[in-house]
Amino acid sequence: MSTSSRYPFTAIVGQDDLRLALLLNAVSPAVGGVLVRGEKGTAKSTAVRALAALLPPVRTVEGCRFSCDPAAPDPGCPDGPHPADGPGGERAARMVELPVGASEDRLVGALDIERALAEGVKAFEPGLLADAHRGILYVDEVNLLHDHLIDLLLDAAAMGASYVEREGVSVRHAARFLLVGTMNPEEGELRPQLLDRFGLTVEVAASREPDQRVEVVRRRLAFEDDPAAFAGRWSGEEAELRARVAAARALLPRVRLGDGALRRIAAVCAAFEVDGMRGDLVMARTSTALAAWAGRTEVAVEDVRRAALLALPHRRRRNPFDAPGLDEEKLDEVLRDAAADGPEDEPPTPPEGQAPEEPDGGDDGPGPDGGGGGQPDPGDGAGDGSGGLPPQRTEDSGAPAPEDAPEALTGAEPGESGGGTPRPAAAEQQAVAAGEPFRTKGLSVPGLGAGAAGRRSRARTEHGRTTGATRPQGALTKLHLTATVRAAAPHQRARGRSGRGLVVRRDDLRQATREGREGNLVLFVVDASGSMAARKRMGAVKGAVLSLLLDAYQRRDKVGLVTFRGRDAEVALPPTSSVDAAAARLQALPTGGRTPLAAGLLKAHDVLRVERLRDATRRPLLVVVTDGRATGGPEPVALAARAARLHAAEATASVVVDCETGPVRLGLAGELARELRGTAVTLDELRAEALTGLVKDVTDHPRARRAA
Repeated sequence: MSTSSRYPFTAIVGQDDLRLALLLNAVSPAVGGVLVRGEKGTAKSTAVRALAALLPPVRTVEGCRFSCDPAAPDPGCPDGPHPADGPGGERAARMVELPVGASEDRLVGALDIERALAEGVKAFEPGLLADAHRGILYVDEVNLLHDHLIDLLLDAAAMGASYVEREGVSVRHAARFLLVGTMNPEEGELRPQLLDRFGLTVEVAASREPDQRVEVVRRRLAFEDDPAAFAGRWSGEEAELRARVAAARALLPRVRLGDGALRRIAAVCAAFEVDGMRGDLVMARTSTALAAWAGRTEVAVEDVRRAALLALPHRRRRNPFDAPGLDEEKLDEVLRDAAADGPEDEPPTPPEGQAPEEPDGGDDGPGPDGGGGGQPDPGDGAGDGSGGLPPQRTEDSGAPAPEDAPEALTGAEPGESGGGTPRPAAAEQQAVAAGEPFRTKGLSVPGLGAGAAGRRSRARTEHGRTTGATRPQGALTKLHLTATVRAAAPHQRARGRSGRGLVVRRDDLRQATREGREGNLVLFVVDASGSMAARKRMGAVKGAVLSLLLDAYQRRDKVGLVTFRGRDAEVALPPTSSVDAAAARLQALPTGGRTPLAAGLLKAHDVLRVERLRDATRRPLLVVVTDGRATGGPEPVALAARAARLHAAEATASVVVDCETGPVRLGLAGELARELRGTAVTLDELRAEALTGLVKDVTDHPRARRAA
């Protein structure tokens, strides 16, 4: 992307935390990258793409596809060996984007197995990790990235190198990059291992201030009308900010991290129960980068505080349903206690030729956002605690306003919202808190699927144990070496083989077929009627569903939530990868009214029908949470049975969680499970500590066995 077609970093309005986190990584790549979380349309991708223009140029060995530094070339470079202090060139720092749907070969590089076997040549085509070396690797919607690509990213980020292994042929090259990811939490959370690899995290939201929103639209429209002219108007501010980044990089080695600052960092990480030591290290690096950015040679208390707010929120989550964040009052208290208990550092020493500067910055010249109307406006004023970023127009710094509660959670019957007649108070209870989650029994869909990689049901996948071989359809990706040798062996004399080498042709190559695990669509159908309204009982039910949601998160499933109560059923949450969104909807679920079981099953049938059209390879798992009662309307029990048979006719794997309690039980949930051709389990049996081997496949009717 040319500089003129890229939106200028200094033209971004607001988003102080986002801009500061990116600039700190530009000053000190050792900080470890940034994870940007936030709603749609908040300049996440725009800011990341604009960052590359602020990075200093990179010197590389001429002709090296792996961007080796002429001053210190990689001794193991596939294009090497390179002579020390050999000829080199200079290029701009790269910003490489990793698409969500990228293949493994596109990420790590492609090794031509055919040439390796037939000619003994290591023909390696570098991937995105090689392109990103000494630059930025940007992953938009990083939470939607496939698990096996995440594993490769983790390995490269941890080791600073990428390894490509194909049937005994291996290639290694350096891969040190600044990892930047953006995500919308509504679409699902990241694995804890990948979360921890990001040095900093930032929450972004659109401003609720009308003046600022007007300015955003004005600048964007001006950019779209004439990108080159718009970039030219901001070129002065871009050059100044680029010079400031270079100056901070030069000052960074002289910044002193004193014992007092280290004690504060350790005290903060200990007080917030941060796992491991990576949080301490990232805070230390971020604090020194903040000091260098402010033009100081000593880390101040405010640097430590600011570093904690950027480096720790995503490291405090204890389960997928915890929202990232940090209690600022507690943070201030910990910093005060650490200052009282430990020695103070010496006063900050400004670099030679500069006057002392306050920790929160001062007048730094033109601000990264510039002025209004698409024209630069330097602006001035005192620092605002934004880590040395120049001030901008007043912005609503509060948390984004919560979304309106969906109608499914308000407790109103259909047609009773607004000015309608409210339901009698006795017919509905307020939402009950969920019980404590527990580890559940493993539920899986029978047969062999071919869906997205996950951890629930058996499936044909690109990764897993080898189960056979077949002729490749298209490019060979996973060689079955034994089958290939078997296919080539009978033809060696006819091919004029001489010597020890095996003569292999394309027709001999065999692709390995592998079996692993897939993620499924787990659709919860939850009874929220009056028969479930006993407070203790509903709390236990919510705890069970919450436990199943946690299990779905760990197994990389999509989830959906259908609830039924009163006169109808509603889709409380359409199928999504955001398990924590489902948990939030579940927590707010009230109870009361009749039990339209048939409506709930029919609504679930409609949801699954649409999802099969969207993704035919993702197999569904229907989880019905009910006591089995059906009331309301003519023949409610017969209607529920007919609705259940619709699911059975389509071989939908089903499990009924029986919520009936008490000494006298009607066994209605068991009858529903038989109509679904599924399995019924009680709340107690759902626990992993219950009877061993209770449930492996949740259904095993003849059609499912034939599908296997």
